[in-house]
Amino acid sequence: MSRTGKQYLAGLKDSRNVWLGSEKISVTTNFSLAGSLQGMAGYFDWQHRFADECLVENPAVESVTNASLLIPRQAGDLEKRHRSFEKIARYSYGMLGRTPDYVQTVLSGFAARDDGFVADGDRRYADRIIAYHREVALQDLSLTHAIILPAIDKTISPVAGVNADIALKVTNRKSDRLIVNGGRILATKAPFADEIFVYPAHPLPKNAPAEYAIAFSIPIATPGVHVVCRDHTGTDGPPIDKPFSSRFDEQDAYIIFDNVEVPEDRIFINGNLDVYGKILTWGWASNILQQTTIRAAVKLEFIYDLCVRVAEITNSKRKPDVAAMLGELRTYGLLSRAALRAAEADAFDHGNGAFFLNPAPVRAVKNLMPQWMDRANEIVIALGSHNLLCTPSGKLLDNPEIGPLIDRYIPGANEITAAERIKTFRAAWDMVGSALGSRVSLYERYYLASQQTNFMLEAKIAEKERTENSLEQFLEEADT
Repeated sequence: MSRTGKQYLAGLKDSRNVWLGSEKISVTTNFSLAGSLQGMAGYFDWQHRFADECLVENPAVESVTNASLLIPRQAGDLEKRHRSFEKIARYSYGMLGRTPDYVQTVLSGFAARDDGFVADGDRRYADRIIAYHREVALQDLSLTHAIILPAIDKTISPVAGVNADIALKVTNRKSDRLIVNGGRILATKAPFADEIFVYPAHPLPKNAPAEYAIAFSIPIATPGVHVVCRDHTGTDGPPIDKPFSSRFDEQDAYIIFDNVEVPEDRIFINGNLDVYGKILTWGWASNILQQTTIRAAVKLEFIYDLCVRVAEITNSKRKPDVAAMLGELRTYGLLSRAALRAAEADAFDHGNGAFFLNPAPVRAVKNLMPQWMDRANEIVIALGSHNLLCTPSGKLLDNPEIGPLIDRYIPGANEITAAERIKTFRAAWDMVGSALGSRVSLYERYYLASQQTNFMLEAKIAEKERTENSLEQFLEEADT
């Protein structure tokens, strides 16, 4: 079953512990979250509005679900997912990084490689992943994840010294449940999610205590789960003035687990350091990078269209420096699409029947995307320049006193109206200059790990995958 926005909102009326500013709040009645909550509900209505692209018959659960919940077994499944990811990304034009299809796709990938959860022939945890995937699919649950251990002292292991005291771990084991305590980050969309999915982002150090090697999922409203939010960057302004921040602050949170009970059927890794360390090497990137690359491509293409319009309003599109910046933006979008096409065309069985992308092309995009997104923002600022700072509210156009003056004195070039100019520059400012724009800029730098981390990982992968050494061949030829 795929939920509507109304059904999604009804599911959030529970006893969750959400902390915002200086107080504990009710998510569904808090005024400051209202726009973002409606924006998230809009995602669920969007998937019904574009059901032909977003919803599919899912043989794994014998029901119609979002395409992100397909367990990919063949090229046709990737094609269905592609259409859905594309349409969903266009809901926010890439400004929402954690629409529900993201973690749903992660879970579908784990279900496809459920063999990775098998240890010494024990299929209990693999069977639980399959059962949980079915539950999420049939209920269309919105998941957040918390996958990072919040190290306070980064000079030592995340499970040593002061870090060991705060990192999420098992503190008691019962016959039918675990008791966990500690912190995890960064749970984007946590106040608006149904469940929190805890799984590893990185292997633990060798000989790490087994109590840190856990993976599970529980409802956000589970007693003892505290969602501690950053300041909200959403606003209550009209969409004409704040088209993104009025709807698309997905929130980020630090999760504190205070004597939280995790039932046995929701435990997917329980003290197995080997499974914990390897689970993301079994195709995680090859699976999830289809969704993330499409989202990035849609956003880059939108920024290009936005910047073209800015250049038309200022009649600067054919200036050499402006044309070069527009061409640069266009190039980032083309490279993203080309990498995606290559990765999908060369998709293969990654084991256990899991049909994922060839990760190399889209991994390269992931490595460069933080730099590209930073540069895209710089181009928006360069092209918008002072116009971003002196654009009035679109609502003033309706004012009988000032509206006619704005129409007369703040138009665009090429007979572009003041209304069109205002909408364009307000959208540009909301993307790069507002509080939300700053949050999204930071998010783009780190949501798939930092660029430095990704480059180091690529170097390690190259050592394992490189089969030819052109330098050695060159030197041998030069020596003859």
